[in-house]
Amino acid sequence: MAAQQVRLERDAVDLAVLTVDAPPLNLYTDGLHDLLEAAVEDLEERPARALLVRAEGRVVSGGVDVNLFAAQKTRAQAKALFDGMLDLPERIAALPFPTVFAAHGLCLTWAFEVAVACDILLAAERARFGLVEKVVGLTPTMGGTQRLAARAGVGRAKELVMTGDTYDAATLERWGVVNRVLPDEGFDDAALEFTHALATGPTRAHAATKRVLAHFESGGVAEANEHITSIAAELFDTEDLRGAVRSFLDHGPGKATFSGR
Repeated sequence: MAAQQVRLERDAVDLAVLTVDAPPLNLYTDGLHDLLEAAVEDLEERPARALLVRAEGRVVSGGVDVNLFAAQKTRAQAKALFDGMLDLPERIAALPFPTVFAAHGLCLTWAFEVAVACDILLAAERARFGLVEKVVGLTPTMGGTQRLAARAGVGRAKELVMTGDTYDAATLERWGVVNRVLPDEGFDDAALEFTHALATGPTRAHAATKRVLAHFESGGVAEANEHITSIAAELFDTEDLRGAVRSFLDHGPGKATFSGR
């Protein structure tokens, strides 16, 4: 994969870091999509223990290269394009380990939609976010509208999309879109430290949590309740649970270490 635009790196604990570096604005293009898709395929084939998605440059992304839309001549062509675009955040959301998005600056359209497809969204104080597709007469196509509704409610999702305004990190934290706002100074290190803590935790349990919440998103509390006991019981086949229970009994809480197995 082209190192100058997308990098996927893994450390000793199998924390994966996916970096977008397509200057000057990290615009979404066919080429960038293909590179991101290849990175996601790698993560599906060789699951990590956690994933941090980040970007280099002054902004996270200035949005989509509008030439991509201009190239679509028919409704059928546009539908095929949008199907491929939607598939990317859907696959990221389905990864069976914690995913964290770190937004250090302006984060528009596709990048914002990928961000809300991740489990946790961290933002620097200076970060700003927007779904600005209205400027070309379009509505967001990569799941951002509905994922914002899940996080902040239908009314806020309508406001974000219909106004096309940009919103600061503190506002979106208050609305429940951003999980945490961190200081600009040292943001990259703080985001990495946060994700490292997830990667060294009980990642099989984290995967189970994601499965339970996927059922909740699909059918509410009742559907989640239909599946929670089986999902939790499966964890008794993991080394992490067995070892952590023994560690708790022998040494007290908070002393266990986890391998992701």
